Amino acid sequence: MITAHDFPSAHVADHAGMDMILVGDSLAMVALGMEDTSEVVLDEMILHCRSVSRATKAAFTRLDMAKIFSQIGDLPMGSYEIAPEQALESAIRVVKEGRVQSVKLEGGVEFAPTIEKITRAGIPVLGHVGLTPQRQHSMGGFRVQGKTTTGALKVLEDALAVQAAGCFAVVLEAVPAEVAALVTNRLKIPTIGIGAGNGCSGQVLVQVDMSGNFPPGRFLPKFVKQYGNVWAESLKAIELYKSEVKSRQYPAPAHTYPMVPEELT
Repeated sequence: MITAHDFPSAHVADHAGMDMILVGDSLAMVALGMEDTSEVVLDEMILHCRSVSRATKAAFTRLDMAKIFSQIGDLPMGSYEIAPEQALESAIRVVKEGRVQSVKLEGGVEFAPTIEKITRAGIPVLGHVGLTPQRQHSMGGFRVQGKTTTGALKVLEDALAVQAAGCFAVVLEAVPAEVAALVTNRLKIPTIGIGAGNGCSGQVLVQVDMSGNFPPGRFLPKFVKQYGNVWAESLKAIELYKSEVKSRQYPAPAHTYPMVPEELT
């Protein structure tokens, strides 16, 4: 799994053969320049989901006999916490207007009734337990979860709860690898790790992070591996374009439309 936030990022992910594409609320920072995920609203998520869905044609897979829906839209903070009915209304909008196949929401035991409400309406749900960024302030920031026996049991309890509520898979974020492997072995549904070791059924990263599409010096979480340097390549291309325009090297004759000389006389 990988994230995408617009048509180009989804297009390249689809062509790369990614099984699942998540329109994550991380787009608040990487696409909209916001401080954190709590700022993005439902209408903005729907707009980005619609853009991604237009580019995603091939992504589909099956893991452990569980049907995985390839296009997943994140429910942002404020769109599902008030009541299960609010969550269902938001999920319907994301699927109907955003044109994705399923939704993701953060939370464990306390959101099991909400997940059940959505899945009973026929909308697949991807769970998300461990570190839940939308609630970072109540967690003391972006901190690893499940580092103690009590904490590990809470992660397992949450994962089992969202499974029982009907989730087709669950994201495990920022938990020790040993805990993630244990949870994965206890569940019947696939787990998708992010900062949770290689014992999960699959992995997810933010595309902007792993492709290196950001300026030097930007903070990256420990679990991110940078596989490319899109920023450097884009910067190089734009700087060269700027230089050639100023020197009139561009556009060259090869890039212009000719006119019959006789027509000029």
